[in-house]
Order: sequence, then structure tokens, then C-alpha cells
Amino acid sequence: MPDTKVTLPELSPAEQATLAARLGTETFARRVATQQMVEANPGSDAAGPINIHRVVRRSRLLMRILRTVGMANRGRRNLLAIRREENVLRLRGLPAAFRGARLLHVSDLHADIDAGIVPAVIRAIGDWEYDSVMLTGDYRAHTRHEWNVALHSCGELTRALRSDALVFAVLGNHDPLEMVPGLEALGWRVLLNEAVPWRRGDSELWIAGVDDDHTYHTADVAQARAGIPRDACALLLSHTPATFAEAAQAGFAGVLSGHTHGGQICLPGGIALYSSGTPRWLLRGPWAHRGMSGYTSRGVGASGVPARFFCPPEVTRHTLEPA
Repeated sequence: MPDTKVTLPELSPAEQATLAARLGTETFARRVATQQMVEANPGSDAAGPINIHRVVRRSRLLMRILRTVGMANRGRRNLLAIRREENVLRLRGLPAAFRGARLLHVSDLHADIDAGIVPAVIRAIGDWEYDSVMLTGDYRAHTRHEWNVALHSCGELTRALRSDALVFAVLGNHDPLEMVPGLEALGWRVLLNEAVPWRRGDSELWIAGVDDDHTYHTADVAQARAGIPRDACALLLSHTPATFAEAAQAGFAGVLSGHTHGGQICLPGGIALYSSGTPRWLLRGPWAHRGMSGYTSRGVGASGVPARFFCPPEVTRHTLEPA
């Protein structure tokens, strides 16, 4: 069992022991301790690189400004106008059986910031055809306390997905470990520095996922890659694209990420005012690094304020092709 000082009261001892075994006891303890720090003192520098008190104050100020200038409703309309994006994801070593496979990529749901987000996502997905679903974190909008609202919204989304599609997911910097049992009860395979094979006949495409690298610093790319055969084609799910260099070094063929929202509040032309500390070339859309293909989703939700400007939300369908 994990140390009693870093237990998760809302989970059973068996659930906690399972999570500790999957993450490793040291990583589990560090993850939970940071969660508790954020809950108890969100303004502490020790709680992570983001001072949540400052973010909240900035968000409230921005919301007052939007209301004062009459732009709040337009920002919300923009938030709920989710676009469909198509992308060809070229992976070196892709088995022939997976050529043309389609991945539905949904990121940054932030479901509890606005009740209209999940219905808008469901409308956007509509009758799209896809073979698997890749969810790259931040199902919750707030980083403290209540998470059951977001979990309920994930259930609504799940019921709208194709029943024959495999669902792979990672957590984001807004998601507590307590959500994992509930998400997996929905049929999601949550990857905690883990990898699993997606099989088609005798062929395999490995799907790996890392825990949050932004606030909790518990992403372990090497651990996620460790169980994958050396010459296998592997795709990494990482909430933040900041793991790109480690992913390339570890031999991943591709990375799917989110986290940045593409900037969310941008100037005309999509010029981001804030990039979440992410290099601009990784901020949104397709990118490449040392033979590895990547894609950063603008996400479907919003952080801080339920608004977007010059940065529309997206659901993305990736079609796999060999590099």
C-alpha cells in the first residue's frame, strides 16, 4: 500500500494500491502530494509552475473586461462552434494493416466550465467514421475540489462515441488521479506511463501514454516506452507537447497532444497572446521533429473563461499513413 500520508480518501485501498503499482510507488506518492498541495494552498510556488490564485484573478479580470465591452456572449458562441479538422498522420514503420486507420482526437474538454461544451462536441463528431478515440487530457476545468461533474460529462461523451471504437486516454494537469477508476469504468484505457497494443489481425500498433508533465511532473516517457518491442511502431499520447524531445529520443513514431488550446484568446490571424510556455511551433496543428510526426490540438474547451477569439475549438480525425 502507498504511504498513508499521501492517500486518496475518495478511492478504496485496493484502487489506490492498483494506481500505485501502475505509476510506481514513488511517482504515485509525488503525484498525490502535489495534488494535495494544490488543494490546500493553490498559491504556493511548491504546488507547481502555475500560481492558481494569479490565474483566477487574471481570468476574473478578463471576464469583467469581456462583459464590459460586450464580447462575453460572442466569446461563448465561438467556444461552442467546434470545427472538424482532418489530418494525415504519417508514422514510420506503420504496419500495412493500419494504413488508412482513422483516429478521433479530442482534447481539453474542460467540461465543467460550460454546460454547452459536451453537447457541442457530440454535434461536431456527428456521423464521423473512426476506428479509435484518442483523448489527451484536461476533462475538468477547475484544478481544485469537485471532479464528479467532469466525470459525468465524460460519460455523456462516451455514450455518443462509436461503440466499436477503442478509447485510449491520458490525464492532464487539471485531472486528479481519483478520476481514473471512473474513466476506466466507462471503457477508456487510461495510460499512466504505460503502453498497450492495438491489434489488427497479426499486426500491432502500440499506443503509449504519459501522465501530466506540466503541473505534476510525473510524465515518464522512458517508462511508457519500456514495454514496447524495440522495432514496433508506437504512438505517444501526452497532454502537453513539451515531451516531444524525449519522445523522439525514445523512438516514438508520433505524438498526439493538447494543453495549449492553440492560445484560446488570440489576435486576428490566430496570433496567440499566451502560449502556456510552449514553443510557438508546437502550439497547434501538425509538426515534426527528427522524423517523428506530431499534432497539437486546439482542444474543445476553455480554461479560465468560457470564451475563444480567433482560435476555434476543434475535434480532429487523423488518418494514418506510413512515413
